[in-house]
Amino acid sequence: MQAYKPNNLNMKKSNVKPADGKLGIMVVGCGAVATTFMTGVLMVRKGLAKPIGSMTQYDKIRVGKGADKKYLHYADIVPLATLDDIVFGCWDVYPQNAYQAAVYAEVLKAKDIEPVREELEQIVPLKAAFDKNYAKRLDGDNVKDCATRWDLVLELKKDIQNFKKEKGVSRVVVIWAASTEIFVPYNEEVHGTLAALEKAMKEDDREHIAPSMCYAYAALTEGCPFIMGAPNTTVDIPAMWELADKEKMPIAGKDFKTGQTLVKSGFAPILKVRNLGLSGWFSTNILGNRDGLVLDEPANFRTKEVSKLSTLETILRKEDQPDLYGDIYHKVRINYYPPRNDNKEGWDNIDIFGWMGYPMQIKINFLCRDSILAAPLLLDLTLLSDLAARAGRYGIQRFLSFFLKSPMHDFTKGEEAVNNLFDQYVMLKNAIREMGGYEADEEMD
Repeated sequence: MQAYKPNNLNMKKSNVKPADGKLGIMVVGCGAVATTFMTGVLMVRKGLAKPIGSMTQYDKIRVGKGADKKYLHYADIVPLATLDDIVFGCWDVYPQNAYQAAVYAEVLKAKDIEPVREELEQIVPLKAAFDKNYAKRLDGDNVKDCATRWDLVLELKKDIQNFKKEKGVSRVVVIWAASTEIFVPYNEEVHGTLAALEKAMKEDDREHIAPSMCYAYAALTEGCPFIMGAPNTTVDIPAMWELADKEKMPIAGKDFKTGQTLVKSGFAPILKVRNLGLSGWFSTNILGNRDGLVLDEPANFRTKEVSKLSTLETILRKEDQPDLYGDIYHKVRINYYPPRNDNKEGWDNIDIFGWMGYPMQIKINFLCRDSILAAPLLLDLTLLSDLAARAGRYGIQRFLSFFLKSPMHDFTKGEEAVNNLFDQYVMLKNAIREMGGYEADEEMD
């Protein structure tokens, strides 16, 4: 299979603007995840690989009921950009081009990189907005020299403007595929309003303004949807929600849902629907890529830990079923282990109990490839964020929770994240249906 080609005969009349022109995808970070994504897209559109794992390229959604029922690819329901439309750009602290970075990452074999070597060599990282205090284990020198956070914003805005002009793209989506930053707690005085955020950027408040926030601000003010693929605070603050509303741009986050959390969000609902109790869930990971190196720093791991710990508690709610979930011991560990590189191993040790309280155990050992699982998420998130922008959807895109570990929600209004994978899938399908001019429904098929 090559990239899916839509059959416009199936597409209903909708209010979504057509996907005219080229779509620029600017990735923050040109490491293992980004280069695996880029290489895959380039190989697929040459007919040399298959986009396995991508919802936008493979999944079908039922539209209509009864005699009108049909199962259609996303691109037959809504006007998605095609893979042929995509033009890549990126920022990174290391100056190596995408080909060099892909070889260095050692995720893909030479046979899957060399056919698109020329295209990858043309993807050269722009200087990154970087602060070593936010990722102490990185030592790249391809970084912007700016006096303040606001100056970083202005430079990033210029980067986006120049990319659009030089590459001739009509639209741009910015997606973060860089390292996890140190944990930045929500501070209402700085993060509560857009005015306060802008003031802090201009005053160079480096404690509360992470580099990732500069990327998000620049993207949104340049009319680009922004996606946070790490567990960073970045757009998960009221100030950024205000900015997204002001600019009428979609935002999504946080943290690509690749391995262990995908398992957790899919398996925990099994316990819930079967009314089995849970005593404890211990999750540990080993990985040896750059992400693992950064997460070996306790301050950076704290950001990831907060993201991972949020999943269970919103699916198995102690207030709903205190007998079953009133006292869950939930522990998450990530260990840097260089020999594995991008091949991550996740162990889940799950202690459950059933009839009359008798204990049982479930053990899951997931030997996965981090970047292989992440690459299709980048494709789907960028294509669907571009779609949302053309559909006039802005602010937090809850329907993209399916792809994310710690889905954004308005915590200032008491909202809770939806972490149940199957509930997330219904949200995703209904958003596609609605944008395609079909009725939403709650049926699972």
